[in-house]
Amino acid sequence: MNFHPMTYQLFGDKFAAPEMKAVFNEMNYLQKILDVEVALAEAEGELDLIPSKVVPLIKEQAKAEKFDLNQVREVQKKAGHYLVSILKVLEKNCPGDSGQFIHFGATTQDIIDTAMVLLVREALVIATRDLKAILAATLHLADKYKNAPMAGRTHGVHAIPITFGFKVAVWAAELARHLERLKELEPRLLMGNLTGAVGTFASFGPKGFEVQARVMAKLGLRTPLICWHAARDHLAELANWMAMTGSTLAKIANEVRVMMKPEFGEVEEPIKEGTVGSSTMPHKRNPNLSEETMALGKLLRSYAGVMLEAMETEHERDIGTWRCEFLILPEACMVFSAALRNARTMLEGLKVNPERMVKNLYLTQGLIMSETFMFALGEKIGKQKAHDAVYELSMKAVHEGKSFLDVIQEDPEIKKFFPPEQLARLLNPSAHTGLASEVVDRVLSALKK
Repeated sequence: MNFHPMTYQLFGDKFAAPEMKAVFNEMNYLQKILDVEVALAEAEGELDLIPSKVVPLIKEQAKAEKFDLNQVREVQKKAGHYLVSILKVLEKNCPGDSGQFIHFGATTQDIIDTAMVLLVREALVIATRDLKAILAATLHLADKYKNAPMAGRTHGVHAIPITFGFKVAVWAAELARHLERLKELEPRLLMGNLTGAVGTFASFGPKGFEVQARVMAKLGLRTPLICWHAARDHLAELANWMAMTGSTLAKIANEVRVMMKPEFGEVEEPIKEGTVGSSTMPHKRNPNLSEETMALGKLLRSYAGVMLEAMETEHERDIGTWRCEFLILPEACMVFSAALRNARTMLEGLKVNPERMVKNLYLTQGLIMSETFMFALGEKIGKQKAHDAVYELSMKAVHEGKSFLDVIQEDPEIKKFFPPEQLARLLNPSAHTGLASEVVDRVLSALKK
């Protein structure tokens, strides 16, 4: 039964990239559970906690393709415990009495938590690849357009000139910080747990530490300092990292969406030939990638909130919070994958219109250069007096519908300080982008390493 919109054929892959769907496919989840059970059997066989001869027999049957999920479901109807149901089917499939030695000393959460970390590790390979590609795309744009002047905007309105490359370099630096955070997070995140019922290794005996260490080595995971059945901070950290990174992608998407409006016309996200924007308005070229990325960012932030709630565990184990992760982590990873894919497609194929950016610089008829002119005037009469004077000139230009240059040239006091040709240079926005291109070069030098 196909009941979740994430898997609807009608929606295609809007809410999850196919690769990420494959990671959290039920059979892959089952295989990760079985992988942990096999690693446990191998470690215990090496330490003579179970007969070593049964290990290859267990390993041979611990393959997801050998399982009939309908059979597991039937067992679960009676047992009421999904891992026990898996283990019962595995036990039945194992020859002789070899099945009696599976899951020896472990508790359910040991296996499921470690399996989830294995899934997350696979998911992060995909996410890291795409995030690095997005960073590379922003660095390319920053380099290409580091000298392309455009209006800098604060509070949604024109401030002073910047370059498009500078704007994109800000995005790049933020994305790079997310990659740094992930690198810092991974040692805390990519660790399993195999400590028994309440984390004391009681069922493993004196070899408990060694059992856990060997299992984690076989799985390529770190060994925890102490049991984390009731400590979910690192998984909450992952969800919040995805929410933060997704929020950056959503911010970039919103910026593209705004700049794509006909009133701006400065960029356009890639739109495939034949894409229909509206069922009733044939002319529409909608920012679908941007808007969908913004929606996905909102979902990621909501998932992060639930994962913070799930940290509030009680005693040594708490299924009332643990179960939240069963839905939230896979969904968050899949939604995150769609946001990454959208952002990568958008930025790698972004159409930039430098000519329109220059044209938009003149929308305020020179007022965008008020700061530059104020400082030039400030050298003559002092900064505070200059600010007051330029404010009055700016408001006059606004109220009378005149250009800033015309108003300045009409002022008899200003004429004393600036000849017409100097005013023209001072009010050329393309020539006043500060150290924008140098800042871009600094970002490129730092991040391309």
